[in-house]
Amino acid sequence: MEGVTIRSLFKKKREGKKITMVSTYDYLSAKLCEQVGIDCILVGDSLGMVFQGLDSTLPVTLEEMIYHAKAVRRGAKESFIIVDMPFMSYQVSTEEAIRNCGRVLKETGANAVKIEGGEEVAQLVYRLVSIGIPVVGHIGFTPQSIHALGGYRVVGRAEEEAQRVKKDFKALEQAGCFMIVLESMPTSLAKEITENSKAITIGIGAGPYCDGQVMVFYDLVGLVEDIKPKFVKRYVEGSILFKQALSEFKKEVEEGLFPSEEESYG
Repeated sequence: MEGVTIRSLFKKKREGKKITMVSTYDYLSAKLCEQVGIDCILVGDSLGMVFQGLDSTLPVTLEEMIYHAKAVRRGAKESFIIVDMPFMSYQVSTEEAIRNCGRVLKETGANAVKIEGGEEVAQLVYRLVSIGIPVVGHIGFTPQSIHALGGYRVVGRAEEEAQRVKKDFKALEQAGCFMIVLESMPTSLAKEITENSKAITIGIGAGPYCDGQVMVFYDLVGLVEDIKPKFVKRYVEGSILFKQALSEFKKEVEEGLFPSEEESYG
């Protein structure tokens, strides 16, 4: 596939072609995404829960994000790669945020960074964009604010909250975000935002009317068994297939069937 750029993503938006994004954290899955033509790969701080087994994204560090983003870039050399800025890597000060975001781009070869929040981070977005760091926004349900939001929930059902979401979107768009993730919000709200947007909208639990959709690799291939949000679709039951393979391996080793002559050196 040819290298994906901000220009080619906007071209898809103008032409009404949906943008595909997968969140993943390793070389092999990133390589698979690129081989089938996924437009964007998000190295999400969700790796804390999916990859590390944590209860939230909050403990994930900047060093861990850089480590995983490097692996993803090795696997997907032409994809548009976005890296989540983890909790407290951009909230302390503008100077520290610029330093950390710059580090991510310099050390990983990623194309953009993603930060959570609305009006409160708009000034930071403006500064980052003004010095050449492309920024993806993230509003609606924002996992790094899980405690402030009172847990996982749909955001924007109440009129007052919906208005806040729309204000946050406009603030980020005007500050220079070229793309904004809309997470866990009513379909009608995401549709209204997208219809009036100049920025690219990417939905996750926000209905079918966004410019594109993102899902976590391990969710869509069915490797996550214990959690299945409403917006997740499992395209294959990977955990069942993997356990079948492991069980067969265990059985063959115990019965002396593996390795056979075919898997052995003469």
